[in-house]
Amino acid sequence: MILNLKIVALIPAHLASVRFPRKVLYEIHGVPMIEHVRRRALLSGVFDDVIVATCDDEIQNLIEKHGGKVIRTANTHKNGTSRIAEAVQNVECSHVVLLQADEPLLLPEDLEYFTNFIKEDQSDTVSWNATGPIEHIEELDRHSFVKCFVNEKNRILFCFRRSPAYGKFEDSTKYIRKILGIIGYTKEFLIKIASSPPTPFETIEFIEQMRILENEYSLKSVSLDRTFPSINEPCEVKEVMNKLKDSKQQSYLDKIINS
Repeated sequence: MILNLKIVALIPAHLASVRFPRKVLYEIHGVPMIEHVRRRALLSGVFDDVIVATCDDEIQNLIEKHGGKVIRTANTHKNGTSRIAEAVQNVECSHVVLLQADEPLLLPEDLEYFTNFIKEDQSDTVSWNATGPIEHIEELDRHSFVKCFVNEKNRILFCFRRSPAYGKFEDSTKYIRKILGIIGYTKEFLIKIASSPPTPFETIEFIEQMRILENEYSLKSVSLDRTFPSINEPCEVKEVMNKLKDSKQQSYLDKIINS
């Protein structure tokens, strides 16, 4: 186990989402989506700090109203990686965990598992991404979320939106997993990769993890045994609401609403 790590969670957020404008402020049981994410990160108890990185006054005012921390960033960022790379410049930490603001079903125990994985990783890995199982065959070609190939050493080899796989579904999903909105970096590597030029497949497919892979750095899969939906488009709100209602693992709602 690597000791003396200081791991900070950063949540990049802006209002100008293309597929679902202002989605981070969409209220779920009376609480804005981004607050669900921030409060679940705090409930996990594993981060030295939890900070929202944003360029928008409205998001800053909301977070600070609820007692949260905010770092202002430029309004020119193309993805969350570059936004948190700017935000973390003056934050004292060894590692950064990016939490996507559209993942309101994050489980605190999964965040604990993820950070423990980083602490116990004895390899020279500099970036980690949580992944979950693909549950239904139609998800392989669902463009709203990213999938990846993972080898037997838990290394992510490639990311995509529509599946190139031809084999049987049950065989493919042994190695194809869903990319989840929990991404870890050493602080040094985060700043380095964010300052490097965009890469071809990253640009074509809008997959920021591909900059890591196309530059031949290691991105390790931290495999979770469940997948909860995120909200990338308005049509996915209903799925999230159903999970909050039906899943026994989503027992944090009262704590989220009342915190």
